[in-house]
Amino acid sequence: MEKRAFDFAHQAHGLQKRKYTEEPYINHLERVANLVKSVPHTPTMVCAAYLHDVLKHTTVSPKTIRRNFGKEVALLVDELTDEFTKEAYPHLNRRWRKKKEAERMSKINWGTQTIKLADILDNLPGIVEHDLKFAKTYVREVEVLLENLQDGDASLRQRVTEEIQAAKNKIEELAQ
Repeated sequence: MEKRAFDFAHQAHGLQKRKYTEEPYINHLERVANLVKSVPHTPTMVCAAYLHDVLKHTTVSPKTIRRNFGKEVALLVDELTDEFTKEAYPHLNRRWRKKKEAERMSKINWGTQTIKLADILDNLPGIVEHDLKFAKTYVREVEVLLENLQDGDASLRQRVTEEIQAAKNKIEELAQ
């Protein structure tokens, strides 16, 4: 099932590239899945790690995920997909939407929280390296999110805490 999830994500994301590096998007998904595999996990978590951005960045529907990978994987992918988006809540500012998203994530299961921690770990260093202005905002958002991800894997949570501190140090260093 893991290979099917990788292949499905690869096909769904097609030629999409990462924003700052222009590397194939599948590389991000593979790194997130590998981080999940490095801690206690289930096969459904690994599949969901590969698929975690499919609903956000492609035309794939939740129904398609459920049909191809089952109810458990579909639930994880759905929980990983932002609910409080600009499109759904255009009258609310980003800070409010991210705060509500963090609160929502506090209620999701440990597996989903673990995948989210892995996603943050892969995203944070690149944002700090390539977009210092946005990194200041993103680091604040990740700190709020981290407060709400208490059930995810403790070792990934610790690594995110360390990455946040490293990001703050780099932002401060570059601001001088």
